[in-house]
Amino acid sequence: MILEYVRYQIPDDQTEEFEAAYARAVESLRESPDCIDFELARCTEEPDRYVLRIRWDSLDGHMQAFRSSELFRAFFTHVRPFVGAIEEMQHYSPTAVAGIGNGEPEPPSLYEWAGGRVAFERLFARFYESVAVDDLLSPLFADKHPDHAHHVALWVGEVFGGPTDYTDHRGGYENMLAHHIDKAITEAQRRRWVDLLVDAADEAGLPSDPEFRAAFMSYLEWGTRLAVDNSQPGATPTRHAPVPRWGWGVARPWQP
Repeated sequence: MILEYVRYQIPDDQTEEFEAAYARAVESLRESPDCIDFELARCTEEPDRYVLRIRWDSLDGHMQAFRSSELFRAFFTHVRPFVGAIEEMQHYSPTAVAGIGNGEPEPPSLYEWAGGRVAFERLFARFYESVAVDDLLSPLFADKHPDHAHHVALWVGEVFGGPTDYTDHRGGYENMLAHHIDKAITEAQRRRWVDLLVDAADEAGLPSDPEFRAAFMSYLEWGTRLAVDNSQPGATPTRHAPVPRWGWGVARPWQP
């Protein structure tokens, strides 16, 4: 990833025309597979100064792929009148110095949003009631521990940002992996597992907002597909890893 900065000094009587030209030109950036994002900012203290920031996937993505494309030719057609006003046009590589300020509060974890320990215990108690009478899944859990539902609640709670109880007291990732080795889980069983857990989430009263359910389903799909792969005879899964920590992903919780 590379950052391009272009600094302009635009006469007062041309600023409106300049911004209009860029509003048209950036359509080419929107279409470019090498452009990640862009922003044109105007200086508050010196309103005749502008900075264009473009984040490219790579230096070659900008200088070779984009610059040799029809998109660039369309882009340049709009901004050509202002090339003489450029004071700087350089590429910058990000450094390790980066972070988020306190002005952007962190959203609650998925664990907190769902209702904490009580919600996950309720979810998996209901889920394993359904599993016990399901012809497709019950054979997989015929030898499960009496506290199996509680243990899985600890695992998923930790994944969703809750306490690290599964790591601290149940053996973490390695223990969860051991429960899947050589089980030969089928795609039909995986899909039924997901379906029953989604039903249990509804019945247990977990949040139904689209943002939470999108993150919830994202983990179910990822986790169950990984479990299927790891459970096949002869599979060579990663043996040592931390418990994954799942976040909101693209859609953060909506709050008025």
